[in-house]
Amino acid sequence: MEYLVEMSGISKSFSTVQVLKDAAFRLKPGEIHALMGENGAGKSTLMKILTGVYKSDAGVIKVKGREMAFADPTEAERYGVAIIHQELNIIPKLTVAENMFLGRQLTYGKTGILREKEMARLTREYLGRLNVDLDPSAPAETLSIGQQQMIEIGKALSKKAEVIIMDEPTAALTDREIEALFRIMDQLRREGVGIVYISHRMEEIFAICDRISVLRDGAFLGTETTAKTTVEHIVRLMVGREIGERYPARKSVIGKERLRVEGLSDGRNLKDIHFSVKAGEIVGVAGLMGAGRTEIMRLLFGADRKKSGDIYIDGQKVDIKNPASAIKAGIAFVTEDRKHQGLLLDMSVRENLSISNYDQIAPFGIISNGKEQALSQQMIKRFLIKARDSEQTVKSLSGGNQQKIAIGKWLGKLPRIFILDEPTRGVDVGAKKEIYSMMNELSEQGVAIIMVSSDLPEVLGVSDRVVVVHEGRIAAELSKEQINQESIMYAATGGKGHGHQ
Repeated sequence: MEYLVEMSGISKSFSTVQVLKDAAFRLKPGEIHALMGENGAGKSTLMKILTGVYKSDAGVIKVKGREMAFADPTEAERYGVAIIHQELNIIPKLTVAENMFLGRQLTYGKTGILREKEMARLTREYLGRLNVDLDPSAPAETLSIGQQQMIEIGKALSKKAEVIIMDEPTAALTDREIEALFRIMDQLRREGVGIVYISHRMEEIFAICDRISVLRDGAFLGTETTAKTTVEHIVRLMVGREIGERYPARKSVIGKERLRVEGLSDGRNLKDIHFSVKAGEIVGVAGLMGAGRTEIMRLLFGADRKKSGDIYIDGQKVDIKNPASAIKAGIAFVTEDRKHQGLLLDMSVRENLSISNYDQIAPFGIISNGKEQALSQQMIKRFLIKARDSEQTVKSLSGGNQQKIAIGKWLGKLPRIFILDEPTRGVDVGAKKEIYSMMNELSEQGVAIIMVSSDLPEVLGVSDRVVVVHEGRIAAELSKEQINQESIMYAATGGKGHGHQ
């Protein structure tokens, strides 16, 4: 059997929009095969057709040489094809073991009574293969996104999948978790499992994948052997143009101190947090998953209550009790979890862009439709948001366009301090550059920007200074000259960095 999966002539339209036209894809046993393309190129749709989430309008799918059209993902799993979605299918209130056996719980005969010990033992065994040690009885909501991801991968292993599709699997993982994932992928490859790897991270793809297939605007542009191609060639195939430098040049003039944080703590995990950000400066916040980066940002924004410490904006001490008082003080926050906390998915592009700008579009407490339309049109143009029109629902847009809206909605009125938590997670090369340009444009207007990111090349490429967090404390503060992968990782893993401690 030469191919585990063969897809040819696949076409698919949603109402009037054709998302795939005559697309193809082939996966061999024991290979890790990258599926690449800009957001909206059709990668996830192609894989959803393979696993029976969608029906194709035309084309042929063969799995292990047999022609197949799965009715749904459960049937696909019975034939050894499992998908791990970017939006994890984890139920927060259930335990690790209950999530691992979701829909196929082990019971005593037909009694409905769970064999909890057996489920816990097997959960430990599957996670053990991933070198992950989690308490099977812990509620999933207490875990980091990275740990939840490991449950999903363990679940696929437990179903004896021969084809595993991973959609942006490392987007939320720390470097250590990524290493563990790559080790397990390598082990699966040796066992003859075929892995489809959807990612925007070039470094990873060239490190782990055997072949790369590229889709652009729903069409298949070809497959390259990783060892025989270059990043530049793949980017050219993906975007149909030269992308130029990945990180646009910074022209910002750094001004006076805009934000200063002294001795901030939450009484639990965060202790004695101190750092500052100047007007026009981009400060990167690095650290391993669970180090407390997001928690610091939530304290600053008043989403969580601080136990002690002071926050100064433009030299004035401010009392931030809740997000409303933070916004009033001039702080804007784009959260890591844009789906649940940053956007109203069922509402339109227009409504999402207006939500933080009521003082502009409703001067007397009544929304002016004309002003609202003008504002959303201006934002769509300014940030190159790809949408049919301003009435399209946000949930039907690609990840990159959703993220541009999550950022853009704050920019009708310039904030003084802008916190961006993982601003380019799950976003393609072209959209990433547009987001960096938005950040540069803001910093040129004197906005102080704090960017939390797990993507080290991004931290290095975008930041003027870097603050490294380790176990709830600031482990190092690195100037432009001191920033490199080694100095950041050294401080993030508990070695003492440069700068003041």
